[in-house]
Amino acid sequence: MLLKERMLFLALGLLCQVMQCASDHDGGDFPSATNGQKFPWNKMRLPDRIVPVHYDLSIHPNLTTLNFTGLVRIQIFVKQETRFIILHSKHLEITKATIASTSDGATYMESGLYILEYPPYEQIALESANPLASGEEYVININYAANLSDGFYGFYKSNYRTADGKTRILASTHFEPTSARMAFPCFDEPSFKANFSIKLRREKQHIALSNMPMIKSFLVGDIFEDHFDVSVRMSTYLVAFIICDFTSVSAVTSTGIKVSIYAAPDKWNQTHYALEVAVKLLEFYEHYFNIYYPLPKQDLVAIPDFQSGAMENWGLTTYRETSLLYHPQTSSASDKLWITMVIGHELAHQWFGNLVTMEWWNDIWLNEGFARYMEFVSVDSTYPELQVDDYFLNTCFGAMGRDSMNSSRPISTSAENPTQIKEMFDTLSYDKGACILHMLRNFLTEEVFQRGLVHYLRKYSYKNAKNEDLWSSMANTCTEEDFTSGGFCYSASQAAKNAYLYAGEHLDIKEIMNTWTLQQGIPVIIVEHNGSSIRLQQERFLKGVFPEDSTWASMQSGYLWHVPLTYITSSSKTIGRHLLKTKSDHIELGGEAQWVKFNVDMNGYYIVHYTNTGWDTLINLLEQNHTLLSPKDRANLIHNAFQLVSAGKLSLDRALDLTRYLRHESKIIPVLQGLGYLEVYYKMVLSRNLYDVAENLKAYILQFFKHLIDKQSWSDDGTVSERLLRSSLLELVCDLQYPPCVQRASDYFNQWRKSNGTMNLPTDVLEVVYSVGAQSSDGWDYLLKIYIQSVSGAEKNKIVSALASSRDPEKLKRLLELGMEGDVIKLQNLAHVIVGVSRNPSGQFLAWNFVKKNWSKLIEKFQLGSFTVRWIIMGTTSWFSSKEELEEVALFFDSTKEQSSQLRCTQLALESIQKNIRWLERNLDILRSWLLNIIKKP
Repeated sequence: MLLKERMLFLALGLLCQVMQCASDHDGGDFPSATNGQKFPWNKMRLPDRIVPVHYDLSIHPNLTTLNFTGLVRIQIFVKQETRFIILHSKHLEITKATIASTSDGATYMESGLYILEYPPYEQIALESANPLASGEEYVININYAANLSDGFYGFYKSNYRTADGKTRILASTHFEPTSARMAFPCFDEPSFKANFSIKLRREKQHIALSNMPMIKSFLVGDIFEDHFDVSVRMSTYLVAFIICDFTSVSAVTSTGIKVSIYAAPDKWNQTHYALEVAVKLLEFYEHYFNIYYPLPKQDLVAIPDFQSGAMENWGLTTYRETSLLYHPQTSSASDKLWITMVIGHELAHQWFGNLVTMEWWNDIWLNEGFARYMEFVSVDSTYPELQVDDYFLNTCFGAMGRDSMNSSRPISTSAENPTQIKEMFDTLSYDKGACILHMLRNFLTEEVFQRGLVHYLRKYSYKNAKNEDLWSSMANTCTEEDFTSGGFCYSASQAAKNAYLYAGEHLDIKEIMNTWTLQQGIPVIIVEHNGSSIRLQQERFLKGVFPEDSTWASMQSGYLWHVPLTYITSSSKTIGRHLLKTKSDHIELGGEAQWVKFNVDMNGYYIVHYTNTGWDTLINLLEQNHTLLSPKDRANLIHNAFQLVSAGKLSLDRALDLTRYLRHESKIIPVLQGLGYLEVYYKMVLSRNLYDVAENLKAYILQFFKHLIDKQSWSDDGTVSERLLRSSLLELVCDLQYPPCVQRASDYFNQWRKSNGTMNLPTDVLEVVYSVGAQSSDGWDYLLKIYIQSVSGAEKNKIVSALASSRDPEKLKRLLELGMEGDVIKLQNLAHVIVGVSRNPSGQFLAWNFVKKNWSKLIEKFQLGSFTVRWIIMGTTSWFSSKEELEEVALFFDSTKEQSSQLRCTQLALESIQKNIRWLERNLDILRSWLLNIIKKP
């Protein structure tokens, strides 16, 4: 920079400090930049005075020195005159910044920009000597350098071992939500969409991948430079690039899209199932949304080090290896289902999230809720044999569990800083979002719902949308194309005549859905049935808080949902519908009914409590002829009953009475729902050393489910549901030390070990066999040896679960240490290790003490607010159920409050422990007494 320019900048800087640069500032105090000067912006969100139009990004990573250099040229448009360009940068060393004005395609002389940095907001300010004129375009040039990130965000390093033990390095990106700024200076907010031209330099043994196809490649010395086509308009978090030595398998869809699966060369033979799925699902989405996939290719890449399950980068989706690679000898039915669903999720994002993006992270559910729901819609249509519709209930059960805690939040919630934004990626955004969409689809009808989605996607393509934009699209599905083509559509004026007639009422979709997205929690519908009359009430459903508590009234105040109720009765299987918009209401049936069941097939997101003899009638119905209700309805009743116990509305003995019918049950959803609660209670009483209750509960499980347990074959035969039931059931009963199960698994393990691991065991029982084998010291050591040798991520997951089930504390300590070292067991799997050990009664306190001891390292490696940190916190505290444990956890959170106070999940963890304490206080004696009676008189 010339001396004259530098002096001018210094003068400007001093002037700015004195006058606070009033024309650029919105008022308020301004922080100090790293050089001590005033930073000219004081908000976490960027100003909208300048918007990016196009990025030209050149990156040169060095996989030996593990750093990279970059040059980004950003074409910007100035909406309001300013001297400052505020954008994001994190851990980047910016060496030079210049600006030039452009007009009619010509670029004029560059001038230097003065650089100010404010790391707390991850922002930089580029100060121009002259004001940037409103309505004009400029080009910013920024040279910078950085190290490849050591974690799982930004442009980070990864590695894998070859079959002959050599370590290979690669570099990959993960930018969502706020980490593009770690790879290049940018306007790193979802509403700042732009086009991207990317150039990558690499060595000859590597390949480069990015969002778009490569259009040319040439040598620069002994380094290749690959140029990629200009991208479509998109947000920064969707940009992606990878330098690796992977190999691929490819196919072309019916509309000409090239689909490729990339993996480490030794794992190429595990890519073929994913290719079949990706092609089929991409074709499904094009047809369902009636919008062509806008890119010429879709790459799916298995990254050896990956924190989450997958990432939807446009045209270059990235995956954890276990979410993409299918190994026929070691991947179970559950693994296959998981891979199919994850691919379905990421490809749905190519429309929901990529084509139409939420305006800000408070509405991330518009991305994630839709993608989660479309997993089920797409896979149910393309792979009916996987029977995914059976498992959607589990998605809603999980969401309800979180949403029934006072520490829940509305789906659409304010989130400003990176930690708050990361926490938005939770079960409420994903699972509750999916469940309320399912409820909406169920009462609008499939045709209207699909039509509304298409209208939404078309109207906001390459743009950003808010919560209310979706409801407006659903309420008015007419487009200009409909009017010009004479097509059939729904409009607000036609609503009363068409699909928006629900039980005789005109519907205001926005008003209805706002009650589900803008307030937290879940309603409980209280049903009082008497002959042909039904009285209804709604209130907020809360677990661990009871009407006699002093806080009850305040927690209930102000809550009201518009609930689309459905019901069937003993006298009519025709589904009745009623929109409950008030605190209380009533329904008159067409005639007398012996019983009524609300929330048909659990298509609604609410709990139902039946007063008077309502529950007795339904329990008797299940006992006498459970097939009168669908498997989903049976699972729904089991779920609701045990949830109501936690809310103090139903006695535990009545909920347990309901499980007795399960001795006649064979369907996976109700069986696993009932067993799930019994297993939770078993582990809770075991962790409190209540051995008499634990033994009786174990005896009840083995006695009442014997018909199912003994008919399980140790094979991979049957439907997917039958295979998943087999895996879950055998894992549980072997853990309960059921002698026939333990003996069979032990025999299998010894045979497999004798073959030196070459014997092919049935994949659905692999984890059971490994877990039984891991109980001996030499069996544990042998499994660890196989873990190191295995090239199957699916097998490695099963082995980690088995190693974590050991009852030897020394083995568990070693496993935790291996997880933290990140060599034998990759760091990405550390949370799996910690939570696996914590679920083991022998390892519960080991895991918690490990987390306390290594807290600083954990939040450094995985970032505060990340799913991994939240999973570790909840996973290691969820079994605690004593006041002493509650006090210890509270003290730890208090000692780390600088970090833990920023997290919602710490409050959830404390609330969960309080719930467990109150559950035992209210229900332990009832559980003990009920078990004694039932075992004596089965």
